[in-house]
Amino acid sequence: MTPEELSATIAVCIEEGIAVGEFALTNEDIVEVRVERPKVREHGDWSTNVAMQLAKKAGTSPRAFAEALAARLVTVDGIGVADVAGPGFLNIRLTAGAAGELARAIVEAGDDFGRGVSFEGTHVNVEFVSANPTGPIHLGGTRWAAVGDSLSRLLEFHGAKVTREYYFNDHGVQIDRFAASLLAAIKGEDAPEDGYGGQYILDIADQILVDAMEVGETNPLELPHDEALEFFRSRGTLLMFAQIKQSLKDFGVEFDVYFHENSLHESGKVDRALKELKASGSLYEAEGAWWLRSSEFGDEKDRVVIKSDGNAAYIAGDIAYIRDKRERGADLCIFLLGADHHGYIARLKAAAAALGYDPDSVEVIIGQMVNLVKDGLPVRMSKRAGNVVTMEDLVENVGVDAARYALARSSADSTLDIDVDLLASSSNANPVFYVQYAHARTCGVARNAAEYGINRDDAFDATLLTHESESALLGLLSEFPRVVAQAVDLREQHRVARYLEEVAAAFNQWYDRTRVTPQGDEDVTDLNRTRLWLNDATGQVLRNGLGLLGVGAPERM
Repeated sequence: MTPEELSATIAVCIEEGIAVGEFALTNEDIVEVRVERPKVREHGDWSTNVAMQLAKKAGTSPRAFAEALAARLVTVDGIGVADVAGPGFLNIRLTAGAAGELARAIVEAGDDFGRGVSFEGTHVNVEFVSANPTGPIHLGGTRWAAVGDSLSRLLEFHGAKVTREYYFNDHGVQIDRFAASLLAAIKGEDAPEDGYGGQYILDIADQILVDAMEVGETNPLELPHDEALEFFRSRGTLLMFAQIKQSLKDFGVEFDVYFHENSLHESGKVDRALKELKASGSLYEAEGAWWLRSSEFGDEKDRVVIKSDGNAAYIAGDIAYIRDKRERGADLCIFLLGADHHGYIARLKAAAAALGYDPDSVEVIIGQMVNLVKDGLPVRMSKRAGNVVTMEDLVENVGVDAARYALARSSADSTLDIDVDLLASSSNANPVFYVQYAHARTCGVARNAAEYGINRDDAFDATLLTHESESALLGLLSEFPRVVAQAVDLREQHRVARYLEEVAAAFNQWYDRTRVTPQGDEDVTDLNRTRLWLNDATGQVLRNGLGLLGVGAPERM
């Protein structure tokens, strides 16, 4: 019996009590019944406070309500004990058979176990990474690649149609500085003030020159300064785009849309959006500039949209960008932004509201810094980028799986220190190794069972799974759908990673204390066969969870 099935069973018992007048309620009064694992396992398999939620409406005490409900529950097949504790908590213990049936349910559900429907019919646009095309993806952007892709996978697992989007900031002064840095590098000059350094700048500049010469173009160094700058701007951003895309692909992240900021301006979408806001009165003129009435939509102050010199402020592009996302069909727009973007939360919501959209159709998730540590000391330099640690640096040191898992297993709003030595190690202290090894162990158990002729086509008797380690493991496995649902609702992918580590620990305890295969001259029994189902169910849950994080589930290690 899964937690969802138990919740439904409790609701049915309440409805039956209402029908015979035992509970002075209507069916409309019934709240969503939630069951949780008790903090003290001896109290039972599951606990609910539904009696405390409904007793007042029913004109009785929570304890009396719980006692009446418990009397009904114990008549249900699969429920062994229903005890009332404290002011009205209801502790429930399932029969061994009801608990053990979960193993078969998981195996039969396969890749779909844990899948939900909370976002069915919803189109979600998830924008993440979105690093400026002026250099390799740094460690903060790498964190967003892992987190954003995991959140996208979770939303899809709950029925959403997800568009993964990368926003290229190819409009503005940072591109001017990039072009000037490339030109200076190829000339052997120092980078301009606020320019970009590192070996990658010289590599790109050299490649631009080689490509031009190979096709017989004019040597860009012979062009007038402004034309040379434009030449290096257009070619340099294309090469940087290509490198960024390849890095992301190698990291296991594929985007559906690569959106160019410059297209908003060149297509007239910025002008159109601002014209509409002027007509609606959401923009007003003051001090020679045009301002968005963002304070009327929850922002701390109004924002300049068109500066006094006539140029559009950065928020002008944001406004047009939200409009563009919605016009492309997005019901929910999620932005993953860096630690210095807190002000964007209210700003983007205000922009959506000014455009006539529900401000809750825009969500902003803020991520904190990532620090790399090696040999107990911070890693600060990259040979290639000059002054930052890049995605390639991290992957080169620990591999894609370890990098993705490490970046996804912590809340995005917490500063993260990554120990390179730990992640590169093959020890249980390394969390990704610990979880992947547990999965590989389930595969090893299955291979050993096959050698003994044990397979799942033979008898399955859930009542035999009575060992305390089996009860603990089954309880954890049953939690997977709930953990996934919480991760989706709260946009917290790290809940899945931490849960998988608990499952791995419970599986290892079960592995140490029980056996799937017989020992010595023992005959193969139904217990061996049934335990194979539990072993394979554990492997399925670990595999499903790792897949949601974009991490591999190796069969051998």
